[in-house]
Amino acid sequence: MSVGLIALLDDVAGIAKVAAASVDDIAGQAARAGAKAAGVVIDDAAVTPRYVVGFDPSRELPIVRKIAVGSLRNKLLFLLPAALLLDFLAPWAVTPLLMIGGAYLCYEGAEKVAEAALPGHAADTDDPRTLAVDPTAMEQDKVSGAIKTDFILSAEIMAITLAAVPPGPFFVRAMVLAIVATGITVLVYGGVALIVKADDVGLAMAKGDLTSSVGRTKACIGRGLVRGMPHFLKALSVVGTAAMIWVGGGIIVHALAGYGLAGIEHLIASVAEPAAQAFPALDATIVWIVTAAGSGIFGLLLGAALIPAAKYIVTPVGERLRQPTKVR
Repeated sequence: MSVGLIALLDDVAGIAKVAAASVDDIAGQAARAGAKAAGVVIDDAAVTPRYVVGFDPSRELPIVRKIAVGSLRNKLLFLLPAALLLDFLAPWAVTPLLMIGGAYLCYEGAEKVAEAALPGHAADTDDPRTLAVDPTAMEQDKVSGAIKTDFILSAEIMAITLAAVPPGPFFVRAMVLAIVATGITVLVYGGVALIVKADDVGLAMAKGDLTSSVGRTKACIGRGLVRGMPHFLKALSVVGTAAMIWVGGGIIVHALAGYGLAGIEHLIASVAEPAAQAFPALDATIVWIVTAAGSGIFGLLLGAALIPAAKYIVTPVGERLRQPTKVR
């Protein structure tokens, strides 16, 4: 009886070790895959705060919460099953879809650069729907638009994550995708919530008791928050744009190399390696910086080339498809 119990406990311990190893493996893969999607995450955090501009401060956090719930629904209910199904039925299609997403990131980033560099390039973005008198209707419209935009970014995040996860058991791949989807959503929209309420926190701190040194210090920090947030948002937008271009370009370069077209990747490596040798103590950092810069340059050139294609081909075709068919 005791021998059987010991054997059973030994089996349980073995199962526990396997389970713990699986958990560690899932956590490690999720961390690595999440890092791959960092560029899209930064841009998502930079874009989302504009959706609460013009609303009463009391509605800012509820709006962010609605967008976060919609984002999580996009990832877990639609994109995660679609990614796993695609990986099972047509794994060869993951890389082309990833390249399409990378090209879209390059295009979006190049568009933002063009808008900043060429004042006349930016299109008139005033949408009559945003002028709705009813605040509730306006809020619903903003949330709906934000969730639609998030779907595109979330699709790219899930595609990058799927490509970064090595082949393995279905359960492990599904858990990695779910962890990355949930973690990124919490990270992005938690950060957005802090950003949009930083002004209110700063104002509250600035109006505190000024009779003590502690109160004056808090007030000084509060005024710094209020004055600094606009600059922080601009810097975040710049970083987000650069990350989009770098990540998008890197996706295309790496995918082309996988198809045997490794010329661009080799060119970037031929610059990165000598630069790293010049600074042996920072070789890994230098390689990363030069590789990211090379991918960014390629991504910017690709995105710039896609701007006229989107303007004169994709947009007109899309508008024509949206027009109702005339009944003769």
